[in-house]
Amino acid sequence: MEAATGAAMGGVIGILIVAVVGLIVGAIAKLLMPGPDPGGWFVTILLGIAGSWVGGYVFGLFGLAGVGASLVGAVLGAMLLLFIYRLIKGKK
Repeated sequence: MEAATGAAMGGVIGILIVAVVGLIVGAIAKLLMPGPDPGGWFVTILLGIAGSWVGGYVFGLFGLAGVGASLVGAVLGAMLLLFIYRLIKGKK
């Protein structure tokens, strides 16, 4: 019973950590790419999380690893997704 409770708490805390890191990465991407963005904090979190996946994948293809490379890749990935998001939102 205790192992299941510990695993559940680890899952919840893991999700919260991913959300906080996503918010930070998304906020940095928005700061580096100023301009009007219709999304609020939730879109910023999603942008940061998705950017981390994209950046991690691309940097992994080039064999780049480590905390610094991961953070740079996450921010660059989030910036790329922000650019695409603005293109899509601007055409409507």
